[in-house]
Amino acid sequence: MTDEEITELLFARNESGISEMRQSYGKLLKSVAYGILRSEQDAEECESETLLRAWNSIPPARPERLAAYLCRIARRLALDRYDYNRAAKRSGDTLPIDELAECIGSKFGAEDLFTEKELTRLLNGFLMAQDYNTRVIFMRRYWFGESTAEIANRLHAGESMVKSRISRTLKRLREYLRKEGYDI
Repeated sequence: MTDEEITELLFARNESGISEMRQSYGKLLKSVAYGILRSEQDAEECESETLLRAWNSIPPARPERLAAYLCRIARRLALDRYDYNRAAKRSGDTLPIDELAECIGSKFGAEDLFTEKELTRLLNGFLMAQDYNTRVIFMRRYWFGESTAEIANRLHAGESMVKSRISRTLKRLREYLRKEGYDI
C-alpha cells in the first residue's frame, strides 16, 4: 500500500491505517528506536507509541513523506525514553548524538527556532558536499544511532575505517560550521 493510501485511511479514521503503517514501517521504526535504546522491549513500545501518535496527529497533519514523519516521531520518543532511563539509572552511557553535540552545541529551546533551522540548513549543506559513504556513515551513526561495528558490518568494511571516517567527518563539520559563522 502506498503512503498516500495509508494517509487516506488515517484521514477517513479507518483503523486499518494503523495496521498498514505497522506492516510498511514497523521494522524501520523499531530499528530507529533500538539504535538509541538498545532494548528490544523499549523499541517495540516506541513503535507502538509512534503509530498511536501518528493516528492522533493525522489528520490534521498530512505528511509529504510518511516514513520520514514516522521516523521523526519514533526518534523523538526513543530519545525521551533514553533520557528517562538514563536519569533513572544514572548510568554513564552516552549516545552517538552526544558526540555530535560537541560540534553543534546543546539542545535548543523554543526561542532558538531560527538557530535550529539555520543549523539544519548548514548540516544539510555539509552532508550534500560529502561523498555517499560518508553521508551513509554519518546518518547511520547520528540519526539511527548504530554502533561503529554495526555500520562496518552493513558496509562490509572495517570498524577502524568507520571510526576514522566519523572522526574526520566531525572535524570537517566543526571547521565548516566555524567558517559559516556558526558559534559553537
